[in-house]
Amino acid sequence: MRILLFIGLLLIYIMTMLGNCFLICTVILSPQLHTAMYYFLCNLSFIDLFYSSNCIPNMLYDVISEQSRISVIGCLTQMYCGLILGGTEYVLLAVMAYDRYIAICFPLHYTVIMSWRTCKYLTVIMWAGNIILNTVPPIIKPYVFCGGNKVNHFACEIFILLELVCGDISFYKLTTFIGSLFVLFLPFVFIMVSYICIIISIIKIKSQDGRSRAFSTCASHLTVVLMLYGTCMTTYTGQGEDYSPKLKYVSIMYVIITPLLNPFIYSLRNNEVKNAFWKMLTRYSVSHSL
Repeated sequence: MRILLFIGLLLIYIMTMLGNCFLICTVILSPQLHTAMYYFLCNLSFIDLFYSSNCIPNMLYDVISEQSRISVIGCLTQMYCGLILGGTEYVLLAVMAYDRYIAICFPLHYTVIMSWRTCKYLTVIMWAGNIILNTVPPIIKPYVFCGGNKVNHFACEIFILLELVCGDISFYKLTTFIGSLFVLFLPFVFIMVSYICIIISIIKIKSQDGRSRAFSTCASHLTVVLMLYGTCMTTYTGQGEDYSPKLKYVSIMYVIITPLLNPFIYSLRNNEVKNAFWKMLTRYSVSHSL
């Protein structure tokens, strides 16, 4: 049973790496994809690469080892990397929704509003904001553990580690709530408002073909949003006083499944990505046949 689970996890990890690397390489090597939309999509694949690598290798080791263990430093590092990468991804999805809103509702002003300078500023704000949000609280009040050394989870997550922290943990719960507000709830509300405006604009389009193209550009992004936000909100809002052990199975979706599916959702549902890939493959084949 352990061998089958190890093989399954390993295949998922390999497919995740290949899928996201494929999307990144396709965007970078295809000039026609050098737009804001695909720039952010490339960022999403980059985050998924490291998000999977943050957890799955340790899971693989746990499966084949008789005793699943991780050092305190390793566990904290995994937790902080997961919080920063995950938080950045949620904000990035909100930025991608804004990008689609501008593209559909203000197409004539798209290149001016979503300029490369704007994209770079948004990227710096996303990363810097999440790094500050997740590193300042533990610097102000470092964790002190005394509640045992076992966690009932597949990975080191904030709520499961809080059960091992000594004394009053209200400060950590407050900072976690504030962090969730900025990287989960507000971006989600922003995405929903953006899509309401997008749908209203699409309804006004008289051409049936134009409506279909507009819907197709948003369908992949909306699928990822609902899949990722739905499972993550279930985990981070489904807490009572204690962390429910059953919620660890929900976390499998955003830790393992979503990074695997993202590149396939965006590539299989996007004709521009598929066409760019085949052109890139054709150029590669021709250059090596000469």
